[in-house]
Formats: sequence, structure tokens, C-alpha cells
Amino acid sequence: MASKFTELGIDCADPDGLARFWCSVLDYEVRGEEDGFVTIGSPEVPEGRSRPGPVPPTLAFARVPEGKAVKNRLHLDLSPTDRDQAQEVRRLLDLGARLADVGQGDQSWIVMADPEGNEFCVLAGRHP
Repeated sequence: MASKFTELGIDCADPDGLARFWCSVLDYEVRGEEDGFVTIGSPEVPEGRSRPGPVPPTLAFARVPEGKAVKNRLHLDLSPTDRDQAQEVRRLLDLGARLADVGQGDQSWIVMADPEGNEFCVLAGRHP
């Protein structure tokens, strides 16, 4: 049997604040909290569904003393599900994200950064 991807760890200065941001972005909920560590995940039964399906990995935010220094080598790609890319980018900007330039040039995806500067992409043509 192979391993399963169950959790992505994210170092940050403010685990509570960053967890709240990503809960709003992904429609996740807090799954666990302890001093300096917050885990969020998808509801077990997606809204409007009669049975649970595969549950996406959780995100775990851990407080660390050092700040982010360079471009992420690993990032999340987001696919809007109920609006187009431009509408989703506007929503994310309102939540506290910002546009980011990592040298991507003219592409179909839009690079953004969360409130602590972690880059992620909003895709245009892929849908879950």
C-alpha cells in the first residue's frame, strides 16, 4: 500500500489568523487548536451532498519565530467552483490576499499571496 497525502504543514507567525484566512478561502473549518498550532479541514460531508466523498488534506499552521524569506517551493493551486477566475481573485483580495509576481510572465493562472506572503495560484481552466 502507498502513503496517502493527509496534511500540509505551513510555518507562520500567526496560526490563528492564517487559519481563519484559509478557512474563508477554502470553506474549511477548524479541526484542532493548541498553543501555536491550528489544523483546518474540509467538512466531512460537503454541503448539499447526501454522502461523504474523499476528504481533501488538512492544512496545519504552526507558529515559528522566523519570517518567510524566499519564494515558496511548494504552493496551492485553487480552482474556482462557483465563479470565474476574475471574480474569485476579487473575493480573495477582499479576504486579505494580494497579487504577487514571482516571474511567471503572461500565464492563464494568477499568482497571489496570503496575508503572510505564501504564494498560491488561482487557475482559470481547471475545475474539480
